[in-house]
Amino acid sequence: MKAASPRPDTAGWLKDLIGRAPKNPARFEQALTHGSAKALNYERLEFLGDRILGLLISEWLFDRFTDEPEGKLSRRFNALVSGETCAEVARIAGVPTHMVLGKQARDDGAADSDNVLGDVMEALIGALYLEGGLEEARTLVRRLWGNRVDTQTSAPRHPKSYLQEWAAANKRKPPEYVLTDRSGPHHALRFTVTVAIKGAGEASATGASKQEAETAAAKALLEKLTG
Repeated sequence: MKAASPRPDTAGWLKDLIGRAPKNPARFEQALTHGSAKALNYERLEFLGDRILGLLISEWLFDRFTDEPEGKLSRRFNALVSGETCAEVARIAGVPTHMVLGKQARDDGAADSDNVLGDVMEALIGALYLEGGLEEARTLVRRLWGNRVDTQTSAPRHPKSYLQEWAAANKRKPPEYVLTDRSGPHHALRFTVTVAIKGAGEASATGASKQEAETAAAKALLEKLTG
């Protein structure tokens, strides 16, 4: 019988993330929990964290770019608080390993979903705000967003979105994704997906979920098409 995978050290990870042990670990667990796993999940904390993140990024931009007009500040703001950016920050911070997901959501690739990861990142900010106030939330946001505040003026493009844009710009039909293989034991399934743009090319990739495989396949095809 195969031994169960070791549980991640979420308590240690949270201590590293926020700079101390949480005073209320249950609230941070809620921030990491998807609705498919428990009724008490990240959604309310994400609602709060979204507003806190917006305030902190607005304040940062206002102080950092003292001569920029409202329009340019808004473009920077929209890029920095976009779901794609929040998801990118969450991945780098190690959030996917510590998320609590129901089986179906995990199989569907929620751990690699920009929407879910972005929401969880905002929920964690909301949880920290409730526990440590704006100052601790500000410290976390400025550390995790880092030099993006100076360099990011447009939202990062997810490989699937970028591939769709490439197809439209080159007057091709939209990309078609086909699940070509599903293998492995139930607790460690592997999915292989092939993406094709008619008349341009195709690429295949494998991942732990269908969404992960689609993302990897899109990235592989983009590399072929754009060099």
